[in-house]
Amino acid sequence: MSAILSVDDLNDFISPGVACIKPIETLPTAAPAASDANSNLEVEVILDGQQPEAKSNAPPAEISLTDCLACSGCVTSAEAVLVSLQSHNEVLNMLDSAPALKLVGPDADGKYSVEGLENSAAKLYVASVSPQSRASLAAACGNGVTEPQAGRMIEQLFLGEQGLARGGKWGNKFTWVVDTNTARETTLVLGSDEVLGGSIAPSDKAATPVLTASCPGWVCYAEKTHPYVLPHLSRVKSPQALMGTLLKTSLSRILNIAPDRIWHLAVMPCFDKKLEASREELTDAVWAGDGKPGRGVRDVDCVITSKEVLMLAASRGFDFFSLSTSVPPQTPRFPDQLLHDFLFRPGHRQQSREAGTSGGNMHFILRHLQAKNPGSQIQTVPGRNADVVEYKLIAEAGEVMFKAARFYGFRNIQNLVRKLKPAKASRMPGGKPFGSAKRPAGKANGLDYGYVEVMACPGGCTNGGGQIKVDDQVVVDRKGLAVKPGPQEQKEWQKEVDEAYFSGDEPGSGAQDDSWDLVVDGISPSHIRNVLTHWSTLTGIQLERLAYTSYREVVSDVGKEKKMTDTERVVQLAGKIGGGW
Repeated sequence: MSAILSVDDLNDFISPGVACIKPIETLPTAAPAASDANSNLEVEVILDGQQPEAKSNAPPAEISLTDCLACSGCVTSAEAVLVSLQSHNEVLNMLDSAPALKLVGPDADGKYSVEGLENSAAKLYVASVSPQSRASLAAACGNGVTEPQAGRMIEQLFLGEQGLARGGKWGNKFTWVVDTNTARETTLVLGSDEVLGGSIAPSDKAATPVLTASCPGWVCYAEKTHPYVLPHLSRVKSPQALMGTLLKTSLSRILNIAPDRIWHLAVMPCFDKKLEASREELTDAVWAGDGKPGRGVRDVDCVITSKEVLMLAASRGFDFFSLSTSVPPQTPRFPDQLLHDFLFRPGHRQQSREAGTSGGNMHFILRHLQAKNPGSQIQTVPGRNADVVEYKLIAEAGEVMFKAARFYGFRNIQNLVRKLKPAKASRMPGGKPFGSAKRPAGKANGLDYGYVEVMACPGGCTNGGGQIKVDDQVVVDRKGLAVKPGPQEQKEWQKEVDEAYFSGDEPGSGAQDDSWDLVVDGISPSHIRNVLTHWSTLTGIQLERLAYTSYREVVSDVGKEKKMTDTERVVQLAGKIGGGW
């Protein structure tokens, strides 16, 4: 279990409402009495309330990631789940399991190969890092450290001789560390084409209003409690998922190795991302199989949070903050020139403040549409609180061309899904439908937005549950705080993290090609489409399977009484692992 996940971290907790049931097997230390012949016990973990009096001396129950996926009763964010996999310990165990695979090349023909394949436990290690995690670590560093500098410290950790290689059994390092901003920009173009009807829009387009689906806490909530919103979820993968698919597909095809020989670690601001990585919709069963979700090789093998980066360094016996902010050692070139230039572009593009700290999906769509309509203006309408904002694109003539909104935090999300709830048919003969249908005609389901950016965490992704908080001991010590920080200090700390997120070079900096016909916030949609086409051609896989995903309703059976044998219960749980969350 991740040692840093606790009840104190559950800042977006909804309402458990049900008990979490997990069948376990206990092995007695002594010969059991006749009354204890049946060692199969059922341990009940109450998420909200007191633990009932124990009926036996059974050890504390651990809720593994598999248990979570097998259960459909939890209606909280995934941060409420105690995850026993995907921690910093798993990273260390994997690095120390066998010597790493070594990339060799290019040869005279420009081809690359891999050494060490005779050892079945050997892996090629690749890491991807989110800008929100870099910002959190930069704020923790203090002393004016910027997000790009924190990124170089992370690269020193994964790539340098004084990083994880120090003290490891085999001295293993990661071969590449990539920035998920490249995948983020790709998802922005994909999402814009999906909403505005671009050339690479998915065939199974989401219903209007299209809702962002890059936040796994929100997706989990929708799949389990409000399945009627699933047709509205964007089909575009999240940056984490898209980067995982890009790395696994391209490296396995170019190097002619199995996907399970590539081990992909993602550093993210949120515990929910651990659950996203475990979705069967994000495995090679989709892109290398029949296109349907299934149990296969995951595109993202492990996710750790910003806090766990510090624990990773501490487990190797050194302080993360002692790492250099200088440029890390040179890494091998990615074995495809176009993808290398795409993943490792020179310079650092500063995030746009108007786009926010959660990726800027909605902002990019507005700016893209504005670029196509010269003279139009974006108008901002504040909502009932800071996490609800409405946006309008006003044409030069004055009419409203497009409306979008931002809903952050579960309190606001619940208001959103209520407005999307379909009307119920009246049971009375000749009766009119009631519910959402009472709203005036012309407002579909009570909303006339074209796009809604939805995030589970109040304030956005820089406030994720896996981020370093002001009351964490490392911050208290580095800031020399005499008393335990309170809510006001956390707000001030969040401002520091946001400032770090926006630190770096000027907006839109970095290499640009004169052939780019249209540039939106420093991003060329045509260039992104060319890269996607190249990726699809290189791997021989349709873009539909590479860049888009699907969702499914998860029906709860918790609390429903049904007598069954232990064997039937195990079969039922095993069957549930195959779907949804």
